Amino acid sequence: MCELSRKSGLKRIDPCMKTFISELNLILKSGKQIVACCCGHGKYCMTIVLKRGEYAIELFSGKLINRKKRYYRKDKQGYYYIPEVVK
Repeated sequence: MCELSRKSGLKRIDPCMKTFISELNLILKSGKQIVACCCGHGKYCMTIVLKRGEYAIELFSGKLINRKKRYYRKDKQGYYYIPEVVK
C-alpha cells in the first residue's frame, strides 16, 4: 500500500496490484494476513508484507521486518521501499 489518500488519510493498494492481492488473499492459509504491499514502481522490487502472529515477513525475500507498522520508508524521489529488502 504505497500512498495515502490526501483527503481521507486511508491507505490504498496500487491499481496494478489489486487483482493479484485479492487472489493471493483467497489462497493464503489462516494465520497469515497481507498488511502492506507495493509494486515498486519500476524502481524497487515488488514487496508484500505478511503478518504471521507477532511477526511481519516480506513474502518474496523472506526477510523479517522488526516493526509493527510503517513497514515502508520513502526515498528522496518519493518512492516507497522496505530497507531490509533493499540491502
